[in-house]
Amino acid sequence: MITKESKILVVGGAGTMGSSTALHLARRGYKDIRILDMFQPPSANSAGNDMNKLISTQYIDGIWGRLALETWDAWKSDELFTPFLHPVGRLDLAKKDKRRVASLKRQYDLNVSAGKGDNVEWLHNKEDILKKGAYLEDGEIEGWQGMWIRDAGWVAARDALTAVGAELRRLGVKSAFGTSGTFKSLLLGTDGTTVLGVKAVDGKEWPADLVIMATGAWSPTLIDLEDQCISKCWQFGHIRLSAEEVDKLKGTPTLYNSELGFFMEPSPEGIMKFVNEFEGYTRMATCRPFGAKTDITMSVPRSHALNPTDTIPEEGERAIKDVINTCFPQFSNKLLFDKAICWCTDSYDGNWLLCDDPRYNGLILATGDCGHTFKMLPIVGKYVADLIEGRLSREDRDRWRWRPEGKKAAETGREGPQPEDLNDKKGWRHDDPAVSELASRTRAARL
Repeated sequence: MITKESKILVVGGAGTMGSSTALHLARRGYKDIRILDMFQPPSANSAGNDMNKLISTQYIDGIWGRLALETWDAWKSDELFTPFLHPVGRLDLAKKDKRRVASLKRQYDLNVSAGKGDNVEWLHNKEDILKKGAYLEDGEIEGWQGMWIRDAGWVAARDALTAVGAELRRLGVKSAFGTSGTFKSLLLGTDGTTVLGVKAVDGKEWPADLVIMATGAWSPTLIDLEDQCISKCWQFGHIRLSAEEVDKLKGTPTLYNSELGFFMEPSPEGIMKFVNEFEGYTRMATCRPFGAKTDITMSVPRSHALNPTDTIPEEGERAIKDVINTCFPQFSNKLLFDKAICWCTDSYDGNWLLCDDPRYNGLILATGDCGHTFKMLPIVGKYVADLIEGRLSREDRDRWRWRPEGKKAAETGREGPQPEDLNDKKGWRHDDPAVSELASRTRAARL
């Protein structure tokens, strides 16, 4: 029985799910919480450690529709998060992808039928699009159509995670970082199933009454999830704009095109991020997560923080430049810099894996991003806390349960084809011998 006095460890506690979980537990009065992470908040291994992330309320049906409305309200009303919300609206557009156009039209119709017609507007053509996004006047957008969403925009991701980390310290949440905060194994009782804590890579043992594994893309490599999740990566790059260019784009709607990619307005300093849209990459390798009896071949993330000279594949750079050339041909000669890969872990049915691990007593899993979780930063930890306190609804418990049988029913947690493998791509890996040695020592300490 977990009480407000119980020792709780949140592994991966400087990332999105982990920091949100620690925040909600601390706000509910739990007094002995400790976050463990290789890095301080915002964790350099977290996909949330990014300049910005999209947020939208266009999906009003299903679980992600319900959560999108809830998290939008939280970003607007919770004083911890409101400074980081930029409600500039969103253009969600398509051209050749008839299925995407049909999906967008269905979303539009659902909004209208639910009495939320003032939140959306259907854009039939270029003329309609330019009324909402005049910045596209030089873009190659003939034949595009889609939807404008009012209650949408972007959030300052890295800044929000940093603020949560500061709030955790203010609330008395303890922490351990570096080798003392890097997970090596669970500590088990003599019965082999009762979790007594966590052992870090430097040998430090952290006792606990409850361990929460919120380790993002690294989850399948740390705990044997029996193939319920797969880690995949995406790529992004930045360009630098002049003060005049920044001023023209200030406060403009975000743009998402499933056939192309997405972007948000530049920072005040003139940095603008672009992302191409595709099915992501895996990186197949062999590892042995805790609980596995043999080595397992799976998709294993490669930490950009430990390999900072890595960039993105050549084909990825071409795809990102295509986003820029299509929407902003006037920026086509700008240098693409700070190119990097970020990792997420997807479940096979597109829902979180947020449950008690049935193989152990005292272990909770909180992972399975599927591209949705950062915008849920203000609320996802509430559901972990509800699970601990027995308040999680039956419907949500069933949706987010332990389900190794789930892979039989679905092939990927996102729309589109299966991902190709990063190992087969050219141009992204640039090993620095000194950095590689550090990464090797870190990995060796875990074994």
